[in-house]
Amino acid sequence: VSHQKTDWISIHGHICHLLIPVLGPQPRFHSEKDRKQGKEELLRRQESLIAVALSTAHRFVWAGKPLEAIPAALQALRFSSRVFGSGSVQLVPIYLLLAEASMGSGGLRQAAKYLSQAQWIVLQTPDCSAALQSKLHRGMGLFSIAEGNLDQALYHLANDVYLATAEFGLNSIEVSGGYFNMANIFFHQNKMDAANSLYTEV
Repeated sequence: VSHQKTDWISIHGHICHLLIPVLGPQPRFHSEKDRKQGKEELLRRQESLIAVALSTAHRFVWAGKPLEAIPAALQALRFSSRVFGSGSVQLVPIYLLLAEASMGSGGLRQAAKYLSQAQWIVLQTPDCSAALQSKLHRGMGLFSIAEGNLDQALYHLANDVYLATAEFGLNSIEVSGGYFNMANIFFHQNKMDAANSLYTEV
C-alpha cells in the first residue's frame, strides 16, 4: 500500500490522463496516410509522457525527495525504451537520474546496476557525445564518493572535467560541477591548497 501511495504521489497522479491513449487499444486505420498520422500522434503522446515523467523525477531529486523520484524516472525509462529501444543512448540520462535517486535513498546496490546499464550503453555507442560521457563519469564519481572510494571518485571526476572541457570549453559552467566535487574530496582529505584552488576555479 505504501509503495502504491508513493507511486501515485510521485507520478501516476500526473500522467494518468496520458496513459489511457498510449496504453489503451489503438484505433484501426484504413489508409496508409491515416496509419502514418496515427503513429506520429502516438509517438507525440509517448514523448509528452516521457517529458512529464522526467521533469517530475528531476523536481523530486532537487527537492531532496529521492524516493519519490524513482517511480517517475522508472516511467520515463519504460516509455523511452519503447520509443527509442532498450540500448538507446537516450536512456543514459534516465539511468543516471535513477542512480542518483537510488543513492539519495540509500540504495547503493541498485544505483550500481543503473550506472552499469548507462556505462554499457555508452560503451556500445562509438559516437557518444563527450557531454554524455562527462555526465556518466560524474555519476560514477558521486557513486564512488558514496562508497567511500575517494581515489576512484577523483579518477571519474577528473574524466568528467576533461570531457566537459572538450565539449563546452575550459571556462564553461558545465565544467564547474566536476571541479566542485573534486574540491569537496580534497577538503575532506585536509588538502586545503588543492581544495581552495578548485573552489576558486568554480
